[in-house]
Amino acid sequence: MPTWETFKKRMVPLTKAPYVTIQKRGTMSFNKSAHAALGSPEAVELLYDADAQIIGVRAVEPTVEHAYPIRATGGGKNDDAGSYMVSGRAFTVYYKIDTEVSRRYPATMADDILCIDLTGQATEVTSNRNGRRTATADTG
Repeated sequence: MPTWETFKKRMVPLTKAPYVTIQKRGTMSFNKSAHAALGSPEAVELLYDADAQIIGVRAVEPTVEHAYPIRATGGGKNDDAGSYMVSGRAFTVYYKIDTEVSRRYPATMADDILCIDLTGQATEVTSNRNGRRTATADTG
């Protein structure tokens, strides 16, 4: 007799590389791969290396005083979410991070920190009523 395993949607391997979009108002949007790379946390802390211009994001418990909660968007439940948002306005203002236009950055893991290099290649992300448009920009 066969031993059956139920296939679940979340069992599909992630095919996209991790990306983080920093929106005009400082909100940070993480794709599903970036959220998974962090261990699918409920909250993160935001770090910054001003000399290298790299943002670091590390998973923390939601009870940590400086924790930023992550909320799922575009699907309702965490398993079905299209992306995850963190309100980073105070962070981007404090460190004078340019948010004049929304930009999507590739992200990489270094130990337990998701790193966003602000000097590297970025994609400007704009939207209008006719749909989303993107344009590649070199921010370095």
